Amino acid sequence: MVSSSSSSSSPSSEVKIISECFVKPKIITEKSKEPYHLSPLEHFILSTHYIQKGLIFLKPSISESDNPKDFMETWLLKLKDSLAATLVYFYPLAGRLSTTEIQNPRSLSVFVDCNNSPGAGFIHAKSDLSVGDIVGSKYVPLVVQSFFDHHKAMNYDGHTMSLLSLKVTELVDGVFIGLSMNHSLGDGSSFWQFFNSLSEIFSSQEVTTSNNNNNLLCLKNPPIFREVSGPIYKLPLSEPGELISRYESPVLKERMFHFSSETVRSLKLKANQECGTTNISSLQSLTAFIWRCITRARKLPNDQETTCRLAADNRSRMDPPLPLSYFGVCISAANTVVRIGNLLENDFGWVALKLHQAVSEHTSEKISADMDEWLKCPFLLQLDRVFDPTIVHMGSSPRFNKYGCEFGMGKAVAVRSGYGGKYDGKVSAYPGREGDGSIDLEVCLLPEFMEALESDQEFMSLVSSSSS
Repeated sequence: MVSSSSSSSSPSSEVKIISECFVKPKIITEKSKEPYHLSPLEHFILSTHYIQKGLIFLKPSISESDNPKDFMETWLLKLKDSLAATLVYFYPLAGRLSTTEIQNPRSLSVFVDCNNSPGAGFIHAKSDLSVGDIVGSKYVPLVVQSFFDHHKAMNYDGHTMSLLSLKVTELVDGVFIGLSMNHSLGDGSSFWQFFNSLSEIFSSQEVTTSNNNNNLLCLKNPPIFREVSGPIYKLPLSEPGELISRYESPVLKERMFHFSSETVRSLKLKANQECGTTNISSLQSLTAFIWRCITRARKLPNDQETTCRLAADNRSRMDPPLPLSYFGVCISAANTVVRIGNLLENDFGWVALKLHQAVSEHTSEKISADMDEWLKCPFLLQLDRVFDPTIVHMGSSPRFNKYGCEFGMGKAVAVRSGYGGKYDGKVSAYPGREGDGSIDLEVCLLPEFMEALESDQEFMSLVSSSSS
């Protein structure tokens, strides 16, 4: 089930690696012995970063007669065993990428090979930091990047790195579970489906010291994988090295801003009242608000254009729709482009309605047309192309069940992310810890823009002081 591994470099010496290994699925199914070929969209993002999201927990109270070391050893053994069981269902995550070169014309096709892989990564680390050091800071500390494996790795690196790596960092009074998943295998919906499935199996099984293949839990929401039929997609490139473009993020300030359920509801009500409709959603309203505030903080000319990108899950939009438990990359961006003068001078509701219209027009027909256009002249998404000084990108989703993962330690204190996929104007939406429609926004900006945003009275008046 396990074997030794090596981790990519960490950006901080405050985190010490205690042990690391690979974990294979408890059962090797017949399906996992076959190549799992990437779709065109999954090829498209080979040159972007791994998804890196994690949860921070307080350690449970331990009686004086119990040994904290024994608790962690037992807990880690159970987590490792749970990972082996979960990988039976999510078998591609235990593999490695492999590339087939095809001649006449020369092209490449990338697939997952589970036969020649040591498995998923599992790392135990320690830090002298406390939970308060992480969640109590005004800005997300740089050390959080050390709580994830595969720092700065690109998806194409999955040829030599694990496609999934779980890093557990033991804090003085807490535990951080950092998960790094190759983005070419799945999107945010798939990522959190795996995280929730791992928690479900952890909560339902006993610790085992051997491969007990007869006691696998039947998941409530098992993943549904794409059936590979028809011609395998081929990328018209002649050299594998053409796939990779390394991206170094500029120095950013990263801060969590909390919006209470009352604030979110009031923004939604205001947007709909100003437009005489009831169709504008909470996230569209909040996105309109943050788009205006960030654009105002940047102090760009009014005649310049600005773009807001909303990451859209395409599963329910396809015709016929895909099941919500479909595992893979099934997202694209709903874009709204306006002049900065129009963005700032028009009513708030006008901006929210523009976003709503872009989402409403993001139909199966448009998604298919965009893919057909890309197939005529394929290229790989490069993060340096994504970076633009006028863009605000809203990623992730407050609908993901991020606080449903408990791992025997109760509800997580907070969600944090790693280095991957961050640039000036990148915003990620998380559910607020208290639920009830509250939302946390993880905002990444250049330092001078963050300072201007924090000086914006309209923006800060809606931010709750209870941000975690």
